[in-house]
Amino acid sequence: MRTRRILVIGLTAIAATVLTACNTEFGPGDGNDGGGGKPKYPTLNGDLPLVIGHRGAAGLRPDHTLEGYLLAMQQGADYIEPDIVVTKDGELVARHEPNITDTTNVSALQQFADRKTTKVVDGVRETGWFVSDFTLSELKTLRARQPFANRDQQYNDRFSIPTLKEIITQLKQYNSTNKKNVGLYIETKHPTYHQDLGLPIEDKLLQLLKDEGYSAKTSRVFIQSFEVGNLKALRKKTDLRLVQLLDADDVKADGTIDVSGTYGRPYDLAVAGDKTTYADMVTKAGLANIQQYADGIGPWKPYVVSYQYLDKNNDNKPDDLNGDGKIDERDRVMLTASNLVTDAHALKLFVHPFTFRSDPSRLASTFQGNPIAEYQLFYKLGVDGVFSDFPADAFKAR
Repeated sequence: MRTRRILVIGLTAIAATVLTACNTEFGPGDGNDGGGGKPKYPTLNGDLPLVIGHRGAAGLRPDHTLEGYLLAMQQGADYIEPDIVVTKDGELVARHEPNITDTTNVSALQQFADRKTTKVVDGVRETGWFVSDFTLSELKTLRARQPFANRDQQYNDRFSIPTLKEIITQLKQYNSTNKKNVGLYIETKHPTYHQDLGLPIEDKLLQLLKDEGYSAKTSRVFIQSFEVGNLKALRKKTDLRLVQLLDADDVKADGTIDVSGTYGRPYDLAVAGDKTTYADMVTKAGLANIQQYADGIGPWKPYVVSYQYLDKNNDNKPDDLNGDGKIDERDRVMLTASNLVTDAHALKLFVHPFTFRSDPSRLASTFQGNPIAEYQLFYKLGVDGVFSDFPADAFKAR
């Protein structure tokens, strides 16, 4: 998933009630029975919501490393999420973005200084080092770094960049040893960008998954994308479950979603001159269209429950609710939930929102510093899974 930018500050709000945290623990595959045979959570199929290890256990280890994926599985993740990009020699590897400046030590390696360049990714000019300019053997000389400065940096420069094949091998070994059934939740990163480079992801991905025994609708695999065209093409080639991701640019002052910029619409549609936005896609008509080619949606969290900031003294400035002298996400208050989960479920689409982060600075004031309360809010609404940087918290909350 894309890393969220600093959010537009709103001036009025309707606070939601903080939900009491539930500490009952369940393992993958357990039921969703809250007592008397009634489901504990109103998920689409009556199952417990899935815990999806976002980029592994990204809150505790550098993104997309075998060590991070392993920790996510050990912490109770039902699925691990590799974001897939392509090397110069056509190998599928796991990185959050084609630009690896912030997630590896490449900038510190003199032998690759001349690889620094500027490319356009989804209409945005970026300067740095890009996976598509490295062979796999070269990429293997790099080491991963934690991109969030507020998180533990002690594991920087220790772990290598894994191929998807290596991730699958580790996953199968873990499942066999621990009698688990953890699955793969794969994102095809920037399909148009890779297609334009002559390095398309989809066919290589499907062939590898087929070779590894993943090809049926019942396989423990999801394939997700922020674009539309590649999902439609995949629908004609595979029975694996497909997921339409739904992004945005920001949240407006009144709590509505801002889709006016680069991240407000699927890039492949923008290139084709189609003005459809992600906000259009979460309407009932938009969801009905998604249903024609995908099995579920992965919306940014505010599409499910949005938020605002307060201005109780009417000074046209957001209130510093926690009194720390600065305005950040801890000063937000949550609003009333939208109908997205209900509308999606009516069309038999599952809902897996992103991204849940337990960092104190990422939690709205409504949750009073307790990440379990945020999960509980979304679980009670019936979401079918959550992308989490801290799988242990997502597991504990359900």
